[in-house]
Amino acid sequence: MQNPVIILGAQELGVLALDAFQSNDVVVYCFLDDQVALQQKEVNEITVMGNTEDENILKLLGKKCDVFVAAEDNAARKSLTNMLKEDYKVVPVNAIHKFSYVSEHAWLGHGNFIQAGAIINPNAKVGDNCIIGARAVVDANAVLDSHVQLGAGAMVNSGVTIAEGAFIGTGAVIVSGVKIGKNARVGAGAVVVADVAAKQTVFGNPAKPV
Repeated sequence: MQNPVIILGAQELGVLALDAFQSNDVVVYCFLDDQVALQQKEVNEITVMGNTEDENILKLLGKKCDVFVAAEDNAARKSLTNMLKEDYKVVPVNAIHKFSYVSEHAWLGHGNFIQAGAIINPNAKVGDNCIIGARAVVDANAVLDSHVQLGAGAMVNSGVTIAEGAFIGTGAVIVSGVKIGKNARVGAGAVVVADVAAKQTVFGNPAKPV
């Protein structure tokens, strides 16, 4: 990555993404955030120059700057990503912390955030705009669709399939071969030994619907 990066979102996720970029000596040009109270202020020494629709800043995208979407909410990340594709013909770059491990035989889409200590093993597949928490593990041949979130220390074992928009809580374990449905939620510390239906929430050891 050669270009400076503009981060859309200057709150917690944006600050973590900034740390990931800086760990790789990537220059962050600025933040953009829709919260007026943050605008024209510095967050960890990087200025919030405007909102996420600021054309004067976004026109730099492409040859001069790359972009990363750090919106906290899945719907907001989707909306901003679509806007970038349609209006500026760009896709977000990945923010991968220096102290994570991503196998050269893994496959990554665009706009993913991989925190320090996370591991993506060979032949794993991660879609677009996923959030992989600190020390989380995506084992060999596991598949994460787009907009999946893994909490810190979550363990996704080999052959697991996680559908779009699913949330896996901190320290949860997904046993090999299990399928997690679209927009499902797995509670912190849960041990999932059976498939989880779309939009279902499970918790406990073994995990059960709640």
